[in-house]
Amino acid sequence: MSAIVTRTDCQSTPRAEGSGSRTFTPNHRWKVLGIGVAANAGFSATFSGIPATAVLMRQGYHLGNAQLGLALGLLGLGVALSELPWGLLTDRWGDRRVLLTGLGATAAWLFLMALLVVPSPSGVPGVHVLAAALLATGLLGGSVNGSSGRAIMGWFREGERGFAMSIRQTAVPLGGGLGALVLPLLAATHGFAAVYGLLAAFSVISAIFAWRWLHEPPTQGSAAPTVLAGPRPLRNVEVWRIAAAIGLLCFPQVAVLTFASVFLHDFAGMGTLATSASLAAVQAGAMAMRVWSGRFTDRHGNRRPFLRLCSALSALAFTLLWLLVLAGPTISGGQPVAMATLPVLLIVAGILVSAWHGVAYTELATLAGAGHVGTALSLANSFVFIGFFLVPVAIPGLLHLWSWPGVWLSAAACALIAWPIFLRPASVSVPKPPHFATTSLSRPGKPDRSC
Repeated sequence: MSAIVTRTDCQSTPRAEGSGSRTFTPNHRWKVLGIGVAANAGFSATFSGIPATAVLMRQGYHLGNAQLGLALGLLGLGVALSELPWGLLTDRWGDRRVLLTGLGATAAWLFLMALLVVPSPSGVPGVHVLAAALLATGLLGGSVNGSSGRAIMGWFREGERGFAMSIRQTAVPLGGGLGALVLPLLAATHGFAAVYGLLAAFSVISAIFAWRWLHEPPTQGSAAPTVLAGPRPLRNVEVWRIAAAIGLLCFPQVAVLTFASVFLHDFAGMGTLATSASLAAVQAGAMAMRVWSGRFTDRHGNRRPFLRLCSALSALAFTLLWLLVLAGPTISGGQPVAMATLPVLLIVAGILVSAWHGVAYTELATLAGAGHVGTALSLANSFVFIGFFLVPVAIPGLLHLWSWPGVWLSAAACALIAWPIFLRPASVSVPKPPHFATTSLSRPGKPDRSC
């Protein structure tokens, strides 16, 4: 594996796009982080909130479980297909241009869906229309992840990046939790036009924040890091390993996000309010764990061991859920305490399998190097959203063959398989983390010695 080097040349390197003669306060990096959180929360409310309406979507669009899984899966497939192209564009054009383009296009498309792709007294859109619309939503929304991650890695220094990236990753459960609480009730009372319209408004607000405050970070001496030519992360075996492990560990998380509401409704007999509250609890717990894990691993330098621990605990939690569901026929009749344990255990499993994101993305970005953060993060997100496509499509088949025990046992298996991938290969000499350019804001008071 070749080391990736970032060079700073004060004589020939152009100024960072967007920095020009601008001056920023030392706290501006927190505004950049806030933009990343807002943008990711808005899109998370889309790709996690829409599946939370699964029961109502199944009724309103007249879908079977297989058709529902296809429609929800294509939302994830759209993101998976577009993540890497958006990431390559981010490293070439800068995060500001890509984020503004993606957010604006996503907002316009969701407004169009609110007008044309909703059940009404005059007719119900077919499954192919709904699936194609959700696929396009994913294709446009894939711009958010890599571009916002690149901005944060540029504005924060080593020792802060794990914490900052983990805060950004809280946007996923934050948006998903708000979506799980609000969107099902909104769909039940005002229909899916209100759902898509609200999601479009989130994208518009995020775009306004990005237009106002998101710029490339200024470097010491007005020098910007030179971006190396070529998609080097795509030739880095270790980057591929971590990206694949991230995607694999997301499979059980996607199972919770997309079909937990159906599981709690069909198997445990819970209503819309209770299922929404359970999914919101998963997202709230994941937010708290992501912030804590980022700070913890920044202080102890133990990202890989922490990722392995999350994999092992997730596998254990889903195994316990599998065993409890296996006993379902014997407990559903006369043991309400045992049935009440089901949503609690599902919440615990969902939190454990969602706690590691900021740590994993920081490790991946550090491996890739400063000039390739957008590409590396988008590679990982491609694997993640392949899961958002495959898991909803696979779950109806698992339900047909082995019912809910098969679903949760498969989730446990995915988490267990991810565990050894997070180990550093003993036969590979891993270089020191590649250099990220130091901005004049991320380390105030330090003189520039690069020239």
